[in-house]
Amino acid sequence: LRGAKQFQPLGDRCVIDWAVRGAARWCEGVVVVLPEAGPSARTPGRRPRLPGGCVAAVVVAAGGVLRSDSVRCGLSLVPGDAEIVLVHDGARPLAGDAVFMRVIQAVRDGADAAVPVIELTDTIRRRDGGTADRSELVAVQTPQAFRAAALRAAHAGGADATDDATLVEAAGGTVTMVDGDSRNLKITEPHDLALAEEATVADHGMRVGQGFDVHRYSDDPDRSLVLGGVRFEGERGLDGHSDADVVAHACIEALLAAAGLGDIGQLFSDTDPSWAGADSLELLRHAVDAVRGAGWDPVNVSCSVVIDAPRIAPHRDAMQDRLGAAAGAPVNVTARHSEGVGALGRGEGVAAWAVALVARRSEYPDQAAAGERS
Repeated sequence: LRGAKQFQPLGDRCVIDWAVRGAARWCEGVVVVLPEAGPSARTPGRRPRLPGGCVAAVVVAAGGVLRSDSVRCGLSLVPGDAEIVLVHDGARPLAGDAVFMRVIQAVRDGADAAVPVIELTDTIRRRDGGTADRSELVAVQTPQAFRAAALRAAHAGGADATDDATLVEAAGGTVTMVDGDSRNLKITEPHDLALAEEATVADHGMRVGQGFDVHRYSDDPDRSLVLGGVRFEGERGLDGHSDADVVAHACIEALLAAAGLGDIGQLFSDTDPSWAGADSLELLRHAVDAVRGAGWDPVNVSCSVVIDAPRIAPHRDAMQDRLGAAAGAPVNVTARHSEGVGALGRGEGVAAWAVALVARRSEYPDQAAAGERS
């Protein structure tokens, strides 16, 4: 590549603009560390392009001699009250929202650092002969998330490393590995840029996601049956951490899948007491915020529930209205009998399948995807 890789043109902007765009959807502020001789120096006031309506604060800082020096330059401009700090490579324009979500959540769950990794698929050979045990190795990507205090402490000694998790680990911090994404390539060679160009073109348009959920009936006589946000009075309820609305949960799964945001458990853990007894329509609204924050608008959802009793038809319109209001898009609900097949036929529970269509937004609004931003 001729010139710095982060300033190579990619689609209607340059590589680093795409990297900043991804970070800006998840962070309250972004510090962009650039070489002093880069475009920002030649073009005063030049800042990476952000999605329309995005209000994430962007500060441009001059980098240092070594990689860790540059990180420290950026870290010095991060507000002191920040609790989580992400470090992202400006040459990785394709980092998806699911990767951002996973590293942030790992730190919220107690890790000092979280790094996305992918399995190695090629045989790794040592230069001095012999092969390495591939099963013991992974490739590390960015964004990497850190407990802010741990990252500051790791950099206090002025050490250098190829990634910041190494410094945190050397300082005694805990480093958690989460699933990365093979599409999250680092621009190094010309063919990387060609692949990224294809990906940015393919990332426009529409996506389809499929969802599924199943809940067994509860033995608790005080549990109510809730389907599609409608309470079925006098009917036996389903067992679950929330209100066990299997229809709403299938819709959530489908929408998250379409946007590439993982599954319902990543947003609403069944071990989190704050979601105990939660209204699933409220969970659906949170999920839609995450989908929109990732740059997608729900177009429509179709859900099919398998249940022998009670009858869905008398409540179908109310279910569709409530689900549609929460999803911000039409939701169609159909019902089928189990025909006596399996656990559903024995009346042990209720299952639902859903398919969702989402469309890429032309502009990304400033939304806190999946709750509080880092």
